Amino acid sequence: MRVLVTNDDGVDAPGIAALATAVHRSGADTVVVAPLENASGAGAAVGPVHGRGSIAYERRRLRGLEELPAFGVDGPPALAVILACVGAFGPRPDLVLSGVNHGVNVGRSVLHSGTVGAALTAAHFGLRALAVSLRFGPPPEPWETATTLAVAAMPDLAAAPAGTVWSLNVPDVPLTQLAGVRRARLGRAATIRAATHDGACGPEAADPGWLPEGDGTLRLDLVRPATPGQPSGSADADSDAAVVAANLAALTPLVGVREATDDTTEEFLGRALVTLQSACPRPPIGPQADLPAT
Repeated sequence: MRVLVTNDDGVDAPGIAALATAVHRSGADTVVVAPLENASGAGAAVGPVHGRGSIAYERRRLRGLEELPAFGVDGPPALAVILACVGAFGPRPDLVLSGVNHGVNVGRSVLHSGTVGAALTAAHFGLRALAVSLRFGPPPEPWETATTLAVAAMPDLAAAPAGTVWSLNVPDVPLTQLAGVRRARLGRAATIRAATHDGACGPEAADPGWLPEGDGTLRLDLVRPATPGQPSGSADADSDAAVVAANLAALTPLVGVREATDDTTEEFLGRALVTLQSACPRPPIGPQADLPAT
């Protein structure tokens, strides 16, 4: 089994070295392809590939894994996955493991996570993928806790349907102190709670309709991940953030971009189609079979 290891912290980050080492030691045919620079928050972006025409890359030697093929690419992690899937760095992988990210990826923030974005991109190629994230904490980081679970998940992930994506969030505790693993739902929390203007003062700054003049900086009020012992409401007890706060690893299945086909969507879409067609100067063409060839 050929496994692509990637991340969004950069090809030189300690988390990817830890994951690549564990995957390699499991006996899998392993290749590392990741961004040259930190690309956290890139989501599934690929960058301006149409305007570039070419992508620079560099060969890397991971400490203790000098024989392992490792490459840094000038682009975000989703682009690294695409390049690996289309044959730029050897045979197409069977699995994609993305991480270990330094910091959890929980709640709605997964939309912006480059770690998760890489895994979702792999699913578009019909691959199975696992995004692995370790809660941020004081050094030394217990990478082994996350990598042990990631490698243990590989056989079941490989047997899952094509396009399966799992997100694994792990507390920053030694493996011997891990309370277990739970299936967790995606929480509702986002990363950015509010933004205020640095230097703004007076009653006008308190007015929610006030607009700044000129340039400046914004101070972000960020939602911090739950910590051990932090209380949480019963409605959120099964969320990914709450599970990790209980020193349990949280495993959450994710689905990327797909067509919406529920009845409510179809009802409103049908109304919109009628409205849009009335705005067209030309009469509608016939049945689907009469569409012009493209």
